[in-house]
Formats: sequence, structure tokens, C-alpha cells
Amino acid sequence: MDIRELEIFLTVADLLHFGRASQACHLSPSALTRTIQRLEEQVGQPLLLRDNRSVRLAPAGEQFRNYARQAVQEWQRFRTTLRQEQTIAGTLSIYASLTAVYSLLPHLLEAFRAAFPEVQLELRTGAAEQAVERLQSGEIDLAVAALPDKHRSRIAFLPITTTPLVFIAPKHGAQPLPTVDGQLDLSRAPLVLPQAGLSRRRLDQWLKEQRITPNITSEVSGNEALISMVRLGCGIGIVPLLVLDRSPFRDAVMIVERAPQLGFYQVGLCTGKRNLQRPAVQAFWQLARQHSAP
Repeated sequence: MDIRELEIFLTVADLLHFGRASQACHLSPSALTRTIQRLEEQVGQPLLLRDNRSVRLAPAGEQFRNYARQAVQEWQRFRTTLRQEQTIAGTLSIYASLTAVYSLLPHLLEAFRAAFPEVQLELRTGAAEQAVERLQSGEIDLAVAALPDKHRSRIAFLPITTTPLVFIAPKHGAQPLPTVDGQLDLSRAPLVLPQAGLSRRRLDQWLKEQRITPNITSEVSGNEALISMVRLGCGIGIVPLLVLDRSPFRDAVMIVERAPQLGFYQVGLCTGKRNLQRPAVQAFWQLARQHSAP
């Protein structure tokens, strides 16, 4: 039996009328009858019970209909996949921080290159807080970024991992941390902060709620640069733990344990919702979904 024969059987099983089924399949009634007879010979049992007035499925026909439907669906999915792989080409630009390039993207990029070798990948690195802005400006197709606290209706987001925000201080040669009742005193601590981004917004919100005017000694672009500045003794900073764990300076700084808790945030793949209609973007998105599934 072949897919065409299965499709013909499904038409008959749905319509339960040989005349209408032969018209729907563009076959003569005799050709349709021969097709059903061949299937019944291969199955070894009647699939349809028919007389001059009606047609109905035999018990074996009920089971065979389930098999035929699954087989046709699998074949259609297989053909769709082949067509997509054959037609996906062009360029795909991805923006990510160095940490994301090292920790989140390697296996995904490797899988995409193997599946879609005709697509030219353009990987651009920079500060994580600039990812969404570059995406919205149309400079890039996809970005690895933190999920914004406020939903952006035109942005699609696919979570990959979560990470807490931690306060860090230099491990050696720095002044003792200012505290109040054993907690880090952010009204007196010198701060090295990101110029923008989710961690900066969360800290600003916390400071506003506590009515604290911070002592900002430096503002930097990028979490990697922030860790370097803290290591040099410029102040206390706040970074995602994921970035700290991958930093070459992680042993030169320490996590401040008794500090404000600003919560976890999700890191994932984002793109404009209209971009998801592009085959290359859609293919990368689907691979990312598979790799991030538990």
C-alpha cells in the first residue's frame, strides 16, 4: 500500500459513499473499488461493509482508519520538513552578550548550522541591555536577552534559563562594606552600575521605594565590564549570577550575602513577532524550543 491508497481509503471512510468518494478522489467508481479491494487483501480482513443502500466501517476498518490517518499525517510532516530545509537560505543575524555566546548558544548554533547549512549566520556581540533595542530597531533578527518586566506586545520571547541578580564586591584590598543592622547599606556603598537594562531598572525601583539616594561611582555598558570594574575596587556592582559564573574575574570578586534581593529573571531568545514569519527565524526558534525543553 502507498500514501495515495491510504488517502483514498480515508476519503471513503469519511464520506461512507463510493460515488461521492470517487468524485472527491478524481477516480472512476471501478478504480476506487479496486483500490479498496487491494487494501483489504493486504490487511486480510474486510475494511468496509457495504450493500446496495449503505457503506459502513468494519471493525478492522475502524482500526485501519486510525493507522492510515497517522501514516498520512507523518508523511505530510516529513514532506513539510524537507521543503523547509530545502528552501531556508539567506542570512540570519543574532545579537548576544559574550556570556550568552559562551554559555547558551554553542550547541544551538552547531545544531542550526548542521540542519541549515545554506543560512549564513551573523553573530554580533555587545552589552546585554542593548539587545531588545537593537531588535526593535531592525538591526538584528534574533537576540538573547532578559525578559523585560513589562510585556512588549511586538516582541516574542522564548525562555531558555533563569538566573538571580547578585551584588558583588572586590575580594581583596577594598574597604569594609558599609552595613546597617548587618545588611548592606546602599546609601553609603559606592556603586558600579549598568547604564541601562533590567538589573538597573530593578535596582532603581528598589532604591526609590527605600527613598535612598545612591552613591554611584561609575556606570558601564555590559555586565562583563561591570565585573572588571568591581574587581579593580571601583565599588559594589549587581550582575546576573549566570554572567559571574562565566567571568574570568569570578575568583577576584565575592558575592555580598546580606544584600537586597532583587529576584530572578528569565534569559531567553527574543525576536519581533513579524520576524517569526521568516523561514530562517522560524527554524532557529523551533530549534531553540527543542533545546530548552525539559
